[in-house]
Order: sequence, then C-alpha cells, then structure tokens
Amino acid sequence: MQVLVLNSGSSSLKFQLFSMPEATILCSGLIERIGFEDAKFKFKTGKDTIEVVTPILNHKIGLELLSKQLLNKDTGIIKSTDDIDIVGHRVVHGGKYFSDTTEITAKVKEKIKALSSLAPLHNPPNLEGIEVAEAIFPNAKQVAVFDTAFHQSIPKHAYKYAIPNEFLEKHHIRLYGFHGTSHKYVSEKAIEYLGKENSKIITIHLGNGCSMTAIKDGKSIEHTLGFSPVSGLIMGTRSGDIDPAIIFHLAEKFGYSLKEINTILQKKSGMLGLTGHSDLREIEAKALEGDKDCQLALYMNAYRIKKYIGSYTAIMNGLDAIVFTAGIGENSPSMRERICEDLDYLGISIDAEKNKVRPSILTDVSAKYSKVKVLIIPTNEELEIAKQSMSLFKN
Repeated sequence: MQVLVLNSGSSSLKFQLFSMPEATILCSGLIERIGFEDAKFKFKTGKDTIEVVTPILNHKIGLELLSKQLLNKDTGIIKSTDDIDIVGHRVVHGGKYFSDTTEITAKVKEKIKALSSLAPLHNPPNLEGIEVAEAIFPNAKQVAVFDTAFHQSIPKHAYKYAIPNEFLEKHHIRLYGFHGTSHKYVSEKAIEYLGKENSKIITIHLGNGCSMTAIKDGKSIEHTLGFSPVSGLIMGTRSGDIDPAIIFHLAEKFGYSLKEINTILQKKSGMLGLTGHSDLREIEAKALEGDKDCQLALYMNAYRIKKYIGSYTAIMNGLDAIVFTAGIGENSPSMRERICEDLDYLGISIDAEKNKVRPSILTDVSAKYSKVKVLIIPTNEELEIAKQSMSLFKN
C-alpha cells in the first residue's frame, strides 16, 4: 500500500511517499517559503535529488509542482496517479468535531472550512491541499489527521478558560492544542530512550509555528497553543501571548478593525514584527552582524520558552527530559543554547560541544552533570500521519 503524506504548514509543505506497512520511504521533500518569488522545492528519491528555486505563490501551485514531479517519466516515482492508495493530510484544527483520524468526506471538508477562522494560516491551505489531492488522485482514499487529537488528554482544569461557563458549554471555547502529531511522535521516542513509562517530559516544537507540551506518563497535560494557534511562544509571524486588552485598545483608540487586528497578530507579528524577518536563519545572521532588533528578538524568544519550561516543570512536579524538535529546534544550536542557559537550578545543562550538531537521529546533548536529559529528536510527522491513515483501512 502506498501512502502519500502532505504536511502543509503556514509557509511550507513537507511530503513523503511511503510503502506501508514497512514504512519504506519512496520519496520525500519540502517546499519552503511559499508565497515568495524565491520559494525552494526539494524532491529526493533513493537515486535522485532535485532542488529548484522558483516562484510558488500559494499551496495549490506547490502541490501541482509536486504532482508533476511524482509523475515525471525520468525522475518521478509513480507511473500513474492510481499507484497512490491513500493520501494522508495534516489538518491543524479539528475543533469540537474531530478527536481522531478521519476519512475525508464532503461534510468533513465543510467542518474544516468552518474552523478556518480559528486557524487562518493553516486550515485554508490544509483544505486546499485536500481538494487538489482529490483532483490529482481521484481513486485514492483521502484521510485527515488532526493536530488537536493528541491534546484530548489535557484535563478540564487546564483546557478551560476563566470566562463565563456558557462559552465552553454552548460555544466550545477552550484550549485545543496543536502540532499534536509532532509532539506525540517525539515524546514516544523520548520515553523509549529514557526507558521509563512514568516520565515527565517537555517537548519544544520550534519552527515558523512554535509550541510546547507538558507530557506526563505519555499523555499531553498542558500546551502553549490554545483555542487557535496564535498564543504561547513568539513565532515567525504570530505574536504568541499578549494582554487581550491590547485588542480593544487598538480598536477603540486607533480605529483598527477586528479583521486588521487579526491580520496583525497572525501575519505581521512575532519575529517578523520585531525584526522585519520571519526566517530565524536571517535573524541570527543579522544578530551576528550587530543588529540590535534581531539580538533583542532572539533573547525575547528564548526568554518566553524559559518561562514555560519553569511553569511546566512546576505542574508536573519534576522533569526528566526536554526535547527540541522541528526546523529551528533541530537545526539551531544557538537557539538551544540560549534556551538552556541559566537553567541549572532546574537541573538542565547542555554540553556546548555536543550541541553543535544538526542531527538526523535522536541525540543526547546533555552535559554529564545534567539531571535532566536534553534531547534533539528529529520529528517525523509524516510517518505518524501515514501510520494513522493506514490504520483506518488495515482490515
């Protein structure tokens, strides 16, 4: 059975084609900087690697480019679209409707669309990916794997907001949590490495979107992203935590519309708002050149993460490991070092030499005397999505 996994981020698209159940990777790749003239398309098989810089202004164009490459008679991997049995889609927000992996129907698409206002950077490209895949692979089963599913174990005292009860009871306004497939995958790897089921772990997913999860005994019990994927940490273009009174101040004092404020918080804030750049690689390079805004933004980013490490350690009454994952978490030694600096009181110490790596497998970068393991675990959301997608049809 061949399972194609599409993982659409706010400005990226990761993909892998698996032969299941053996989980053999037939091809993989990444489209970065979607929305820009210098977007990057990378496609890799066992014998070929293709890299192209080309304008990819939206996710639909990116998916069409991918489909052409899959079918390329010289460097492609399939002869016909019928070779694909299942297309598994990462979908960010499942709201109250979805707590598990789901085969996609017209009604499912309607619900995903209805939830777009809660995840405006993600659900629209997720839905676009589904509809393009339906057209390209008409005979394949289409499956949605929701980011929110892993966080269904968060207890009520953690997911409920301190607003009138009717907003939860009637309107289902609560913390949902996101990046669930990533947090689930890396936490399971960490638990296996620690060799203990009764574990206390903080997983730190750092990319253009960022989140942290407190995971006790393998279950998500607290998470930085909430009702929508805009709260918590400072992200590429999203603000993370702010005082909600700022929204009313902008509207009442300066005349901003709610739509304008939403755009500011979702697309013009975070590292972009602080520095003029959303890509951490550019920000770190500018910081080394002496750019004060970039230096401050990096400090603020690490500072926010430290605050959550402290609070999550407190609610779990201890900590066995912290896990860095995703694009920044896996590939930025300097960010990992900033975050772990001065956390020795909590038993967290990083080995500077070990930390220089950009690993392809689980790597322990803890200092010898560190009481808490500091792990880098490359996430594989695509494999997790493939497994969950296939599980619907294994019988």
